[in-house]
Amino acid sequence: MKLKPLNDHVIVKAINESEITKFGIVLPDTIDKEKPEKGEVVAIGSGKLLDNGQRALMSVKVGDKVMFKKYSPDEIKIDGEEYLIISESDILAVME
Repeated sequence: MKLKPLNDHVIVKAINESEITKFGIVLPDTIDKEKPEKGEVVAIGSGKLLDNGQRALMSVKVGDKVMFKKYSPDEIKIDGEEYLIISESDILAVME
């Protein structure tokens, strides 16, 4: 199924990074850990509708790795895959 977000919404696939201790032990992600704050953009909306009837350009594009506010995304599950829907204003930075 293909997802097309509306307006200034962005669909993100969370990046869950395992922690590695200084001794090389990998600590896998568990349910106890915090919500993700990083992800890869998989789809973007057409932009926020401005008062003059035009659309604002989106500041992210598909493939960008982004950091976002921890508790802002809505979680959805499509075809067994988990995605996050975020408003563009909740994206804090693009990681380069």
